[in-house]
Amino acid sequence: MTDAMKCPKCQSEHAYQDGSLWVCPECAHEWSAEAAAVAESSQDGGVRDANGNPLADGDSVIVIKDLKVKGSSSVVKGGTKVRNIRLTDATDGHNIACKIDGIGAMNLKSEFVRKA
Repeated sequence: MTDAMKCPKCQSEHAYQDGSLWVCPECAHEWSAEAAAVAESSQDGGVRDANGNPLADGDSVIVIKDLKVKGSSSVVKGGTKVRNIRLTDATDGHNIACKIDGIGAMNLKSEFVRKA
């Protein structure tokens, strides 16, 4: 079994593929094969966007697809520009903290944004 099939969070070997995502039934962690490849190619351990560009605090990013806001009926539309991001060390994959106009403060995953 390859490392891409193991859960990066709990190292479970029971992960399965659901569409374009991998899902761990033990810890409910979801990840994409592309995100795992980008993370492995990052030697400096920094946060990278969907295209592999390094991100830093204060950068501006653009959301690449519509994202549902958990606990709300709101949606962050693809193409929304987010300014002044802060990088966080979250274990759930949401490694960008930001404030989006009309929605408020929220966390994003770097795999759903590209550097502006």
